[in-house]
Amino acid sequence: QVQLVESGGGLVQAGGSLRLSCAASGRTFSSYAMGWFRQAPGKEREFVAAISWNLRRTYYAHSVKGRFTISRDNAKNTVYLQMNTLKSEDTAVYYCALGSNLYGTGWRGDYWGQGTQVTVSS
Repeated sequence: QVQLVESGGGLVQAGGSLRLSCAASGRTFSSYAMGWFRQAPGKEREFVAAISWNLRRTYYAHSVKGRFTISRDNAKNTVYLQMNTLKSEDTAVYYCALGSNLYGTGWRGDYWGQGTQVTVSS
């Protein structure tokens, strides 16, 4: 059974930074793509970023490109999301996802974590 556990969320002022982590278990982590999604109150869940199993491909939503960086450490079964220059509109619950067939920003993943809250105060 796949388990994805996010951490690193919290309250930060606009312009600040946070790094989210997601620890995976139950699958051969290095064989799967990993990604991050977010859901703000009253809105649908949206794609944020994703990275291929071999780190060769990364994809970002237009709204975070240049501010967020996704990375992964296959030896630690962990994926990260470094978030810089945070804005109030980045406030959301952030979810980690694992899956196959990463093809672009339309990717949705197959397994999801429980989410971690990120709140950016203006």
